[in-house]
Amino acid sequence: MSTSAQGTKPYVVHGPQEATTTAQTRGMERRPGITALTAGASKIWLGLVTAAPNEAGPPHHHGEAETAAYILSGRVRVYFGEDFKEYVEAGPGDFLFVPANTPHIEANPYDEPQTAVLARSPDNIVVNLGE
Repeated sequence: MSTSAQGTKPYVVHGPQEATTTAQTRGMERRPGITALTAGASKIWLGLVTAAPNEAGPPHHHGEAETAAYILSGRVRVYFGEDFKEYVEAGPGDFLFVPANTPHIEANPYDEPQTAVLARSPDNIVVNLGE
């Protein structure tokens, strides 16, 4: 759906869309909500992300996109820095921010799944760096 199709009116997207319609990283499932395709958004990507228990994704970054997340359930650990030895961890009720162009690894080292609302601007850019 293009911006011209939506005009300047508010728009509702009912539930997250299929994960196959957006960029992914192993160990996580990103399901889009507000995107260029679903709502004509041109400066933000908003969706729902889940991470499987005891799973870590590969090293990646999000190019020019800044990332913000609100953790609904479970815990997420984000490794960064030299050899990905540093990390921050967020749990339910926490907000998490990952600056643009920051190589990192997202992990869920716990026995329960993790779910968060995820926002990226300008889009859901995912640059996998290899494992």
